Amino acid sequence: MKRVALLVQYDGSSYSGWQRQKNATAVQEILEKALLKITNNAVKTFAAGRTDAGVHASGQVVHFDVDCVIPGNRFSDVLNSYLPSTIRILESVEVKDGWHACYSAIYRHYRYVINNSKLPNLFINNWAWHRYQKNLDEVLMSNASKSMEGEHDFFAFQKSGSTRKTSITEIKNIHIKRVEDLILIDIKATGFLYGMVRLIVGQLVLVGEKKISPEIFTDRWVNKKKNDVKESAPAKGLCFVNAVYEKNVFKKINNNDFFPVFLVKGFS
Repeated sequence: MKRVALLVQYDGSSYSGWQRQKNATAVQEILEKALLKITNNAVKTFAAGRTDAGVHASGQVVHFDVDCVIPGNRFSDVLNSYLPSTIRILESVEVKDGWHACYSAIYRHYRYVINNSKLPNLFINNWAWHRYQKNLDEVLMSNASKSMEGEHDFFAFQKSGSTRKTSITEIKNIHIKRVEDLILIDIKATGFLYGMVRLIVGQLVLVGEKKISPEIFTDRWVNKKKNDVKESAPAKGLCFVNAVYEKNVFKKINNNDFFPVFLVKGFS
């Protein structure tokens, strides 16, 4: 048996999320069906992080164990010939037995994209939230977000139905910047609660539109006022950018490959 790691990119628009489900099509199901065709064995996959329905991934990390003659670095090419165009394997490598896509990760990086232009843009519509009603104040949003950095209880930013034992997690960094009409919200954390990023973005947009103050924003999450956190950003603007490990197992890919160039131009 050998353990293979995959760097996976997918457009989540038509999927019910990463995790296999009974009555819906998930990315995990499609990938495992392709592995079954290739290996003639049922293969269980493990991801660095789950994504909800409609959420994308530019650098999802997945691993699986397999008894197969195909070299680890060849799985990317072989799998891509069986997968739909909405799922691509960017790279595949053989890793040590103890390495785990989820548990070996130091932190995960999500990006939310808001299109703040007056007119829609069909070319980015599936990857951005068109919030055009008011001009967002990204500086105000950034200032409000900084208090969340560090280890805190983010109970207010957790949707109902979560199976996590605790709502405490560590946000390592939040970076908000405008690139012309796009507002990019990058959040890096050791772990994310169910629906966390979309709830945070929903509240930050209220701050940016000056519907609530930064002080009210902070009060809601610090004092766990979950009932006041009602606005959640739509799934299509959210992307799992990548997972970061102590040692980078993927050699062919650099950070610029993780996201469409037209959405990162001018952003560092």
